[in-house]
Amino acid sequence: MPTSPILGRRSLLAGALGLAAMPARAEDVTYFRIATGGTVGTYFPIGGLIASALSNPPGSRLCDDGGSCGVPGLLATSMATSGSVANVAAIVSGSAESGFVQSDIAYWAYTATGIYEGRPKVDSLRAIANLFPESVHLVVRKGSGIRTIRDLRGKRVSLDEQGSGTLVDARLILAAYGLGEKDFKAQYLPVQRVADSFKDGSIDAFFNVSGWPQSSIVDLAVTVGIDLVAIDGPEAARLTKQYSFFSADVIPDEAYKNVSGVRTVSVHALWLTSARQPAPLIYQVTAALWNANTRKLLDSGHVKGQVIRLQSALTGVGIPLHDGAEKFYKEQGLIRK
Repeated sequence: MPTSPILGRRSLLAGALGLAAMPARAEDVTYFRIATGGTVGTYFPIGGLIASALSNPPGSRLCDDGGSCGVPGLLATSMATSGSVANVAAIVSGSAESGFVQSDIAYWAYTATGIYEGRPKVDSLRAIANLFPESVHLVVRKGSGIRTIRDLRGKRVSLDEQGSGTLVDARLILAAYGLGEKDFKAQYLPVQRVADSFKDGSIDAFFNVSGWPQSSIVDLAVTVGIDLVAIDGPEAARLTKQYSFFSADVIPDEAYKNVSGVRTVSVHALWLTSARQPAPLIYQVTAALWNANTRKLLDSGHVKGQVIRLQSALTGVGIPLHDGAEKFYKEQGLIRK
């Protein structure tokens, strides 16, 4: 298998823009766009790392160890976007060959439920891999007396804005514990306003779905003082059994300053593509994601890259795998043939 030009740790910008590739004729190159998220989030830098790992256009040199890496003739690029919903649309329209999407959003799009209720099913979506967990945070003011989800009764709680995936997740979690919006003073604040409302005392608690540590929660832990409420017990077990896009998770001690860790649930950052993409190409893309040279790049490039592991590649994947990815995982023994 031809090798790629990755020499050690290529810069994220080069990976994102494909600038490290040697000149090649356009007809010799297969372009593969990865729709990610905002440039200040997690999706974009991870996309840059993976784009670097995949790229092996004509004229490339060997990896630094002379080993196999990349996909022959492929030039991958990481695209900044507004996130999961936009990425589903990009995959469907063909303006991106792949993209990162939260597992709950993927499930709702595929089944026309949740925030996609009343729309046609996006049944062409296919999974390449689960990448990393995005934990559900239930954040409360330190000393508020809110120790369990049922303690939210009568409190002022932000569930995120209307139309968001977090809002639907929060409703499912609350329902698992026998609560609905009538049981507390529900507010629907966008992410940008939640921290300010929490600081000025306008709300007592809020839900957030993100990889830890999340920057605004880091700030609140230092400036206001927070606790995290566990999403655990038989209610959480039933939730993860009923909805395949949820998994049991842990936010560890000191993920946030002076805050005890909790058991919670998570959705997952999935790498998706379209059923229209050729099986041989997606097989090669999947194989390149999990080779030894990509492992080095992920381990050295970003904290979330370190938790992208083959053994969890199928965790929380609630939609069908692409045929090419499925073939690879069968060969690795992750799926019984």
